Amino acid sequence: MKILPPFFKSHGYVIKALIILTFILHGCGPDKKAKTEEKLVAKKDSIVQITTTVMDFISPDTIPFGWNTFNYQNNSNETHFFLLDKYPEGKTILNTKNEVFPPFDKGMDLINEGKTEAGFAEFNNLPAWFFEVVFSGGSGLVSPKKSSTTTVNLEPGYYLMECYVKMPNGKFHSSMGMAKPIIVSKDKSNVSPPIPTITITISSTEGINYNGSIAKGPQVFSVEFKDQITHENFVGHDVNLVKLADTTNLEALENWMNWADPKGLITPAPEGVTFLGGVNDSPAGSVGYFEVDLEPGNYAFISEVPNTMKKGMLKTFTVSE
Repeated sequence: MKILPPFFKSHGYVIKALIILTFILHGCGPDKKAKTEEKLVAKKDSIVQITTTVMDFISPDTIPFGWNTFNYQNNSNETHFFLLDKYPEGKTILNTKNEVFPPFDKGMDLINEGKTEAGFAEFNNLPAWFFEVVFSGGSGLVSPKKSSTTTVNLEPGYYLMECYVKMPNGKFHSSMGMAKPIIVSKDKSNVSPPIPTITITISSTEGINYNGSIAKGPQVFSVEFKDQITHENFVGHDVNLVKLADTTNLEALENWMNWADPKGLITPAPEGVTFLGGVNDSPAGSVGYFEVDLEPGNYAFISEVPNTMKKGMLKTFTVSE
């Protein structure tokens, strides 16, 4: 039996936030500062638009606290998601670059070489403040040229928006620029959560569950996180919606969802899957929402954890004509 490093015995769940590898700071001249800041602040009653063109997040820099609805347009040729990590007070991306990157880069290199246990051991050198990061939701996986709509409730603070799907060479998308700070202000949002047509619950003991059949057309899914734990790949559970083809291999999909496998969460995604969003890792007791216009066909809800079938976190369903 493998012995896990002490770091993961007590702080395994923070690995989600550890996959933040780089950030490019964009400056502007003093004479343009006020105009630029005004342009990049989301209105209290508006949908927050996020766009990916290659390896980037184009979005407002500041959004209001409370309920926020995000429309994420993935215009790239890669599968992506966005996860919102709430940082402890006083810590920023600069702390991450100086204190997290060195042990994390070395650890990831070892994991990609197949030296998983040695790679995890490197994370013992990570700073204590990183254990206070709170994973606060975001979109599930979104395939190339697709979009998602997700609504989550956010507290004021400093967040990082990140994606850590991997390039074919094993490097995380965040190392290519998909890690962006976003400020949740003390200005309250006027947005209300949508009314769900289907209610989903997820927990470590009961898996993913919902009642009734799922019809074609516009649907609003609510996702209630009944609990949140650290799974074998040191992350918590989430809900991703995927459209399945007749050729889809569910075992291959299950294996791909485990980032800790060098072949997991890496481009290309498994054959015959189209990701349509969902709700990313969120705290126990929280609720998030996602909206999708369903066509007839076969679908699945799946979580980004190992052994999803055994845990009840891979549930297939059919949408009829």
